[in-house]
Amino acid sequence: MSTPSATPQPLTDVTCVVFDCDGVLVDAVSSWRTLHDHFGTDNSANLQRFIRGEISDSEFMRLDIKKWKSIEDPIHREDLFRAYAGVQLMAGARELVERLQQRGIFVAIVSAGVDLFVASIAAMLKVDDWIANGFEFNEDDTLGDEGICRLHATGKGEIIQRLLEMNNLEPEGCVSIGDSEMDLSMLIDGGHFIGFNPTRESSLSSFESAGVPIVVGKNLLEVAPYLGV
Repeated sequence: MSTPSATPQPLTDVTCVVFDCDGVLVDAVSSWRTLHDHFGTDNSANLQRFIRGEISDSEFMRLDIKKWKSIEDPIHREDLFRAYAGVQLMAGARELVERLQQRGIFVAIVSAGVDLFVASIAAMLKVDDWIANGFEFNEDDTLGDEGICRLHATGKGEIIQRLLEMNNLEPEGCVSIGDSEMDLSMLIDGGHFIGFNPTRESSLSSFESAGVPIVVGKNLLEVAPYLGV
């Protein structure tokens, strides 16, 4: 794998940092994958189909839920919370977010992960705003058959643009941080992107092709020099 520059060039006038959640703020590749591990199911084939654009976000979520329900049905909300009990913050995540907030920098999470999980991370880190996909629940608090698609994994830029407009922030001051090739959609016109801990060769290759800074390893504080904090 490539290694980051020995002397990272800090970006100037950073006013907003937008994090992906899975694999960035938390040491778990995917909050969806965590549930597959919990239920003993495998979505690797569908994941590749999704990355290739063969199935939509909504269909991808529907197929995931169907796999889990083939193992356990009904699934209660509490069952999902328990599945996430062992997931840890990425090393340096809390410290980096605190440094940014001390500088008055707006911090947000834009994730295609599971809202139940992302909400808990957002609350733990006291970020300014967040958005994620999620689940429908029945009246008895059991998991429905459909997911809720609030954003497309390859369309995060639109969400970030809206976020900036709502908070009177300029694209030039926005830095987005993600770990996969799909997260390159976070790179908006005028903004910046940092590739963090790419775990797939395809992600690393995409970051290299895009010419973005790449931070290898599982410590978010390695990103701090680029942000000037």
